[in-house]
Amino acid sequence: MGIKISMLIVFFLIMVLVGIYARKHTKSVDGFVLGGRSAGPWLTAFAYGTSYFSAVVFIGYAGQFGWKYGVASTWIGIGNALIGSLLAWVILGRRTKIMSRHLNSRTMPEFFEGRYGSKALKIAASGICFIFLVPYTASIYNGLSRLFEMAFHIPYHYCVIGMAVFTGIYVILGGYMATAINDFIQGIIMLFGIVVIIAATLNTQGGFMEAIKTLSTIDSEASATLGQAGAYTSFFGPDPINLLGVVVLTSLGTWGLPQMISKFYAIKDEKAINTGTVISTVFAFVVAGGSYFLGGFGRLFDGPEIKDEMGNVVYDSVMPHMLSGLPDILIGIVVILVLSASMSTLASLVLTSSSTLTLDFLKGFVFKKMSEKKQVLIMQILIVVFIVISVLLALNPSTFIAQLMGVSWGALAGSFLAPFLYGLYWKGATKAAVWVSFFCGTGITVSNLIFKYIESPINAGALAMICGLIILPIVSLITPRPDKETVDKMFAVYDTKVEQIQKRTLK
Repeated sequence: MGIKISMLIVFFLIMVLVGIYARKHTKSVDGFVLGGRSAGPWLTAFAYGTSYFSAVVFIGYAGQFGWKYGVASTWIGIGNALIGSLLAWVILGRRTKIMSRHLNSRTMPEFFEGRYGSKALKIAASGICFIFLVPYTASIYNGLSRLFEMAFHIPYHYCVIGMAVFTGIYVILGGYMATAINDFIQGIIMLFGIVVIIAATLNTQGGFMEAIKTLSTIDSEASATLGQAGAYTSFFGPDPINLLGVVVLTSLGTWGLPQMISKFYAIKDEKAINTGTVISTVFAFVVAGGSYFLGGFGRLFDGPEIKDEMGNVVYDSVMPHMLSGLPDILIGIVVILVLSASMSTLASLVLTSSSTLTLDFLKGFVFKKMSEKKQVLIMQILIVVFIVISVLLALNPSTFIAQLMGVSWGALAGSFLAPFLYGLYWKGATKAAVWVSFFCGTGITVSNLIFKYIESPINAGALAMICGLIILPIVSLITPRPDKETVDKMFAVYDTKVEQIQKRTLK
């Protein structure tokens, strides 16, 4: 216990010291929200990766989908790396940086206002962010509850409050730059931790080959595997269709999440984008691929400890139970690993929420004039407000809130993915089509939450994103076109000639 507590104390101390160090970057709004748009490749890539993967992935998703799909759940991590990281950086990174700088946008709602010429779109997007980011923030704590009870035998609410306090301190002190530096430190912990934990956990089952052999004999006649022998060690697992839905939501969804896209606003230069693409992809392969791969062996640890009174598997208990037999030093590493994943995502979400509400709603709509200093102060106050709300939701989760957590990703990505992607690449996207995309994204996910016409909320979120990508161009073709001169001038920024030194380009 002393080892585990000591590791926690050192971890939290480092986070706070980084916040103090980064205070010099918080004198302006750009500095507080985007770190002065000067973040290098390593900081940006790790900030992107650590915001992507939290305790929800390591504890919740890896346990649930590893149990359902076996080793084939590794495809989710591979999809996260190739689609959610590599393609996101290649397709969105450079254009997002150029267009956001041209429009002087610091948030996704500001981008919609500048790109489509509508303040109402900005306010609506700000509302969607607030409604669905706050419960998403609360969901991050859920993955920690059983892990901390297993490791420390202390009530979950102490962990929630402690994590919220320390996250709030370093984000308020240092803004984006403190978040980015801490994300880098936390990312290193995650990379090291996941490799060690996989090796140690499989070693308890006799090693990788023995674990695969045992897993291949499980439930070969069960209805869940459709009679497939060795289904949980097969290439696509027992249920490839639903597996594909998980891959789509968790991978393509990042393209429309404001807390992810904001990382491209802050990146420094061309070299940072090229290098960051590689780093981010490798990070996702190791962390996401490793988490889902480990979760795929969950059925080897079946027992009453992961079942409820009715004998049903409690998916959030699978990963903590798998890790419970490890030595104390390794359990300490697991705790720091999950804390790192959770605090980095939490910091990104509260910073995104506070900046969006301040810049996109309060500024100009509630307060006609706001100085830079006042904007930063309000964002710092709102960070406290958002953290308090998320803690209250996490400590007293209602059934509705618990369901809402599961659909928040689908609602955000379903609303924003198509308007953002087409807004970067297609001059013909219209304001009316963006409104329809907002309606589809929130409408499909919320209505499914109430009427449950799609069994899986994950599949509902994936459908919302795909519908937006299909509907937006159709509506754009039948609604009034945007002003050609304005849009041409906007897109001309991509063709601006810049000088480049020889070592950066072969031209």
